[in-house]
Amino acid sequence: LGMPIHTVKTIAFWAFAIAFAVKVPIWPFHTWLPDAHTEAPTAGSMILAGVLLKQGAYGFIRLVIPLYPEEARTYAFALAFLAMMAIIMGAFASYGQTDFKRLVAYSSVNHMGFVLLGIAAAAWVAGGPNAEDGIIAMNGAVLQMFNHGLSSAGMFFLVGVIYERTHTRNLNEFGGLFPLVPVYGGILIFTSMASLGLPGLNGFVSEFLVVRGSWPVFTLFTALSMIGLLFTGAYILKGIKNTLHGPLNEKWVGHLSEINARELWVIAPLMMLMLWLGVWPAWLLGVINQAVTALFG
Repeated sequence: LGMPIHTVKTIAFWAFAIAFAVKVPIWPFHTWLPDAHTEAPTAGSMILAGVLLKQGAYGFIRLVIPLYPEEARTYAFALAFLAMMAIIMGAFASYGQTDFKRLVAYSSVNHMGFVLLGIAAAAWVAGGPNAEDGIIAMNGAVLQMFNHGLSSAGMFFLVGVIYERTHTRNLNEFGGLFPLVPVYGGILIFTSMASLGLPGLNGFVSEFLVVRGSWPVFTLFTALSMIGLLFTGAYILKGIKNTLHGPLNEKWVGHLSEINARELWVIAPLMMLMLWLGVWPAWLLGVINQAVTALFG
């Protein structure tokens, strides 16, 4: 083609980066995700959020950065900006939803933004004097991939449980359901808090590591991402409030059954891992750190 090799590598870097950004997905390439979740059955949404989205992040870690380290370092600032926007805009979009499933779908954009922020920080400082910060951020990013798989799959499952009984996902049609389904309500609150990043549960550990590692590298973007964290709390609490608290919608009295044993067997392993990783994440972080150090140390 007669182009300099640097230009070819830059084009290839962005071709890979945009493709994987669509898969993650990262703002502004995220618009397909809410519609995909809305149309998918519960099991499909659990697999999509818990497994398939992680392929995009895996592509950044195993292909984009190792194949194009100089380009990744050059454009890490742009990736960090997109990550910050995903964190903020994903939280804003979630807060504005009235469909419970779309609220959870947009939360994936918010949570996966932390994954890209950690990856961008690692790419910026890889091999340099501040590589330790990048390793911390990348450890958090990989752990966030795993943690998001647990909490988002759990949330989509719980949305499916309530939808199966009510045949609606409109948050405005729920309200005050906790006395009718206290076990379901407790599980929803627990899983929501894990998604929120409450200390003692899995989401806190990974997001803390990403913020700790990214702060010395992209201080401004990391600080602005805290706006997204505030609205993460807002949309999680909105979902809990509109579903479980407030005035009881009388039309569900006598028509809403509690979560059953089969459904408990599905959600229980996810909840145990959420708690285990929140209290003692070292068993998984040790494995992650070995791989991350080998790649970026």
